[in-house]
Amino acid sequence: MERAAVFDVDGTLVDTNHLHVVTWWEAFRQAGHRVPMHAVHRAVGLASTDLIAHLLGDERDKDGDAQLSDAHKALYGQYFDRLPPLPDAGDLLRQLARAGWTVVLATSAGGAELSALRRAIGADDAIAATASADDVDAGKPAPEPVEHALELAGVPAERAVFVGDTVWDMRAGSRAGVRCVGVLCGGLPRADLQEAGAEAVYADPADLLASLPDSPLA
Repeated sequence: MERAAVFDVDGTLVDTNHLHVVTWWEAFRQAGHRVPMHAVHRAVGLASTDLIAHLLGDERDKDGDAQLSDAHKALYGQYFDRLPPLPDAGDLLRQLARAGWTVVLATSAGGAELSALRRAIGADDAIAATASADDVDAGKPAPEPVEHALELAGVPAERAVFVGDTVWDMRAGSRAGVRCVGVLCGGLPRADLQEAGAEAVYADPADLLASLPDSPLA
């Protein structure tokens, strides 16, 4: 039977979380909002509108959401030509593909941003499909992004593993009924990932690759 290995991208395969923190912080600053960087870090992984709502609250002037999102995109876009892959990210995806896993990305990125991330990973030959937040009504921590990835793979939840770096990833995977694996390279504590649903946690893609025989992706 087919098996699906579903991967978050930012902070899981590409070392971008702190770039998002700085560029979101600057976007908020330019709009007159003082948001602590540690709060932004905790919100990374949410879709743009959800991140803004999480940090500014539902009582904010929602007419400014699009300007905030556009400012973040413009600031973050300056890094597209030099996004750093995490250690052995591409090798991990290729090894899983060779072992018979259908590899699917589940990300809130799209368009030029997604293209830049895939260039950074450098493993297009191993990636069967990509589920974008643009394809669903609700982003993580809702289960829809993971469920859509499973639809693209043609694999039931019980035959899938989701790898991510945030509590939003772990909650989305758990709600979709898949086994969840966390990585620490996004900057969140092991205990937070485990509490949110991770059954195993590794340092980064290189650590997971080296530990594959004893992992949920064995």
